[in-house]
Amino acid sequence: MSPPLPDLETFPPLRAWQRKALVEYLRRRSDDFMAVATPGAGKTTFALRIAAELLADGTVEAVTVVCPTEHLKTQWATAAARVGIQLDHAFRNADIHSSRDFHGAVLTYAQVGMAPAVHRRRTMTRRTFVILDEIHHAGDSRTWGDGVKSAFEPAVRRLTLTGTPFRSDDNPIPFVEYERGPDGLQRSRADSVYGYADALRDRVVRPVLFMAYSGETRWRTNAGDELAARLGEPMTKDLIAQAWRTALDHRGDWMPQVMRAADSRLSKLREHGIPDAGGLVIASDQQTARAYAKLLHEITGEPAVVVLSDDEGASGRIATFATSQQRWMVAVRMVSEGVDIPRLAVGVYATSASTPLYFAQAIGRFVRARREGETATVFLPSVPHLLGLAGEMEAQRDHVLGAPKEKDGLDDDLLERAQREEDASGEMDKLFEALSATAELDHVIYDGTAYGTGARSGTPEEEEYLGLPGLLTPDQVEVLLNKRQTEQLAAQKRRQATEPPVPAQREQAPPMTAGERRNSLRRQLNTLVAAHHHRTNLPHGKIHAELRRLCGGPPSAQATIEQLEERIATIQTM
Repeated sequence: MSPPLPDLETFPPLRAWQRKALVEYLRRRSDDFMAVATPGAGKTTFALRIAAELLADGTVEAVTVVCPTEHLKTQWATAAARVGIQLDHAFRNADIHSSRDFHGAVLTYAQVGMAPAVHRRRTMTRRTFVILDEIHHAGDSRTWGDGVKSAFEPAVRRLTLTGTPFRSDDNPIPFVEYERGPDGLQRSRADSVYGYADALRDRVVRPVLFMAYSGETRWRTNAGDELAARLGEPMTKDLIAQAWRTALDHRGDWMPQVMRAADSRLSKLREHGIPDAGGLVIASDQQTARAYAKLLHEITGEPAVVVLSDDEGASGRIATFATSQQRWMVAVRMVSEGVDIPRLAVGVYATSASTPLYFAQAIGRFVRARREGETATVFLPSVPHLLGLAGEMEAQRDHVLGAPKEKDGLDDDLLERAQREEDASGEMDKLFEALSATAELDHVIYDGTAYGTGARSGTPEEEEYLGLPGLLTPDQVEVLLNKRQTEQLAAQKRRQATEPPVPAQREQAPPMTAGERRNSLRRQLNTLVAAHHHRTNLPHGKIHAELRRLCGGPPSAQATIEQLEERIATIQTM
């Protein structure tokens, strides 16, 4: 006997963007519809409401959900059951047909790719509505894409969802519409878009503060040469990648210092507004993840939960952590897009992955809001490429076909191989030997603006930023960060005023390095922006955005010395 149809009267109320998108969907009644919404906005609820509408009016008889991982199958089935839609998350290809006890099934993209004929028959047997969650995964391989296309072409309706920037390859994604732009390139077109900036304005997601940490790193190349560099200073891409990996080495001081700062921040959030706040360290490989977990145990006195892959027991560990009071989880790949742990409020980005897609997936784990005022904090290396991604969280990226690809030199290829095996030993370790690394707070990024003048690890200046209240509105975050920065600058001026005069015969100070010059200019620019804010009452973010419009270039945290000098000259005339 078939299960009862879902009752629309008891369905939970929809958010404004969900209502608007639902009205648009019901108005069009087209075969395909694509919704792009930031992580935490409620894509699952939106999709299930459409499924309920189509089941209730008889448009479809069955529902199939396709998602990236086994863990998400359970999550989808649980969410659907809460609104009266029964989905079989245990369906296997060998079952051939779905049981009549269910409205449908939840599958993975890999599962569909392995046996598209099975799912095509299922789709043809009953009028089916197909939800393709995180649809960019259908472009992971030709097999998956072809399998999805073959299996679900006979569907009555298809809804494609994504919450992260689209990938940058040339594999067309099934059931996604592309439009050719003036430059001749084809770009994906969404029917409904709800970005992070929109969700933040509507208080649907949390504000995210990025704590960027620089520091001195030293390593030995495979040729036996010892090199040293300051993380965050202008360097070649190869040197940035090597300094970055050196900082992430668990045997140095950078990771323990950053983890202590992150755990201190977690304690502050737990003391002031988010009593069950949890933390997540995102690692590159299995060996490093275990080492990070050992460090956390030493720092906190509490074992960290380690989730290494999508294997047996991983879903259970994630589910247990999500409802527990445990402080930290360390994960490799498993906690990816869609995994719902709303209490995650502090993150450590301890991986060398550098694509916009991966970064957005990772940061998406921390933005889910439960109550108004909750904030999230993510600690990350002061690497220009990452700082640029952190400063442009609100950027909406479409899937572009045929665009020229440039290697960024930041290890994504090596990382992909390491993640497939989840073992860092091998080629990556042969490239160099990490010798030492120390950490210090470089600055805080919020809403595309950098705040702060730097602080050594373990100092009261660092604690001023780590101790920000846990419950803040977006406006309050900006006010407090500006206040902290103003206090830092005032303290610097007081110290300079009390220092004894420099003797005339004293040797001239050595010229600043490029990194020191850049940091000095950034502080000068932030001071001028703060002064302009007090004169005009314009938000800092809008002033920085106007300077970028007039002068061009990336956010100030990523800008070059020349770009910073141009912006300083421009704001002095405003």
